[in-house]
Amino acid sequence: MNPVQNHSGSTTDFEIRFASLFEPGRAFAFPCDACGHVDIDSLPAGIKNNYLFARAMVGKNFAAPCICRH
Repeated sequence: MNPVQNHSGSTTDFEIRFASLFEPGRAFAFPCDACGHVDIDSLPAGIKNNYLFARAMVGKNFAAPCICRH
């Protein structure tokens, strides 16, 4: 198991995944803690926008997120 390195330089063993409702196998994944909290302040602008988009589209384009051990 390889830990995910986030943009602040620390590593995490977890990621939060937003699976597409329409394209099986496609998902957005972001580093998080064991409870699913994402440090959005440490994300670059483009990735932060993707995270906020995925959150806003739960139930429309994406399934409810799941926390996965990476």
